[in-house]
Amino acid sequence: MEEARFKFEKLIIWQKAMDFGEDIYKITLRFPKDELYNLSSQIRRASDSIALNIAEGSIGQSNLEVKKFTGYSIRSLAEVITCLHKAKRRNYISHNEFNVLYDFSFNLMNMMIAFKSKVK
Repeated sequence: MEEARFKFEKLIIWQKAMDFGEDIYKITLRFPKDELYNLSSQIRRASDSIALNIAEGSIGQSNLEVKKFTGYSIRSLAEVITCLHKAKRRNYISHNEFNVLYDFSFNLMNMMIAFKSKVK
């Protein structure tokens, strides 16, 4: 990555959320075409929203804004996790792919919760 000029670019949770969004995008390319405007779109928007809200909150004028937008990120991640369950149930992703993404989600969720709790 190039030199970070914005505060949020230095945040590990933002970096991991960016990577996660790309991983989700790649798996959705294999989803059936009839899911393009349904599950594919939903999980892509939710996964992108994680990093977007972290960035938006980090430039807020108060810690209250940081907490609020981190909360939005956490909610978006919960949405992604639900979409992953749907994708697994519909056999769009393998059990192993689900487990890898689920474990990553769990770790990212814990990091975001810890980050939010440290904001005073």
